Amino acid sequence: MTEQAAVLSADDHLDIHDVQRRVKAIFIGSVGNLVEWYDFYAYTAFALYFAPAFFPNSDPVVQQLNAAVLFAATFLVRPLGGWLFGYIADHHGRRLSLTLSVVCMCFGSLIIAVTPTYASIGLAAPAILALARVIEGLSLGGEYGASATYLSEVADAKHRGFYSSFQYVTLIGGQLTAIIVLLLLQKIFLTPEELKAWGWRIPFVIGAALAIIAAVMRRNLHETEAFEEAKKVVKPTGSILGLLHYPRELLLVVGLTAGGTAAFYTFTTYMQTFVRLSVGLTEDQTTFVIFGTLVFATILQPIYGAISDRIGRKPVLIFFGVVGTLATVPILTELKASKSPLMAFVLICAAWIFTAGYTSINAVVKAELFPTKIRAMGVGIPYSITVSIFGGTAPAIALYFKSLGHEEWFYYYLSGIILLSLIIYSTMRDTKHESAMHRHE
Repeated sequence: MTEQAAVLSADDHLDIHDVQRRVKAIFIGSVGNLVEWYDFYAYTAFALYFAPAFFPNSDPVVQQLNAAVLFAATFLVRPLGGWLFGYIADHHGRRLSLTLSVVCMCFGSLIIAVTPTYASIGLAAPAILALARVIEGLSLGGEYGASATYLSEVADAKHRGFYSSFQYVTLIGGQLTAIIVLLLLQKIFLTPEELKAWGWRIPFVIGAALAIIAAVMRRNLHETEAFEEAKKVVKPTGSILGLLHYPRELLLVVGLTAGGTAAFYTFTTYMQTFVRLSVGLTEDQTTFVIFGTLVFATILQPIYGAISDRIGRKPVLIFFGVVGTLATVPILTELKASKSPLMAFVLICAAWIFTAGYTSINAVVKAELFPTKIRAMGVGIPYSITVSIFGGTAPAIALYFKSLGHEEWFYYYLSGIILLSLIIYSTMRDTKHESAMHRHE
């Protein structure tokens, strides 16, 4: 073998090893993300069963509204989680932050699993439930920024959009897992009466156990090269004041998130309630329709991520903004009138065709806005604030309009929020071509 061939062979070996290392890191990071979001969305998947136990009321719409308000309230602490875990990630490493966040989620899920009902301890029951959701909100507030940062940094520059899209693959995968658990309990293991009496606790026990496994796996993650290099050349700021040196980037995160997060929580969290109470599908039909649309959404994420690696992030975001603004009202209007499981499935999938334009690449776009020393906080805090305002409130706002007898008002509200984000997409730089991923200052 010639010397040149030997060197070439060694380079090939190193390349293969590097790819394997990156894929392993992305897999472990993504599995932890899936577990976190499973724990969080088990609340939504089983709300129809446990809401009467915590919010006694004869009107099912009011029960679901109370559950949705609590869902929205937990988002208020997500900015605090974004700061806390972002500080840990920027000072002590992405790995430690990701591990601690999933441990925090474990505690929240376990508390829900063992909380007595309203009939047993009165108002203390929803109060304890709220505490558990606050803990989970803190965890997710930190998970997003640290996870987006880790996946973006561990991916190679040419395929960063594709690899980073797996954050939402696993995020939606967490919802799918929650629905699978629901189906198994509904169809195989428990009767409807058992589910409403005590069976709704099982998914939270499962979530706590999975979180422990994910924490152990994350302890073995390797730290990103970007973080290690940044430690050598610059000291992380790790403070809110440090973030204020990047006002334009912070405002960009808020603007590009608002419409996307409102759409995401509408077509995931709220859809289960919408097709059950507004479209009029049965519980079984609701579960299968939502499951099928989430599978479709999962498939779209890496496709759109790969497209962004070729044509840029900005065109994909603009596609979401334009189509989302124009199509949201017609889709939701037709969906409510359809009364058909098949038509509901088709229409929600149609909504995902444009919503995936945001979900697939929003994490990498935010990560590409900030230098290494402040990246986790820069992504996590403004994102969490925006999600608290526009994402977590979406189900509650929709149900409030429904309780007033004007559910269609929400359709226009959502379309308007997407339009506002479209303005940001049209004026911002394309982070694929003007990225800050290489900057450590």
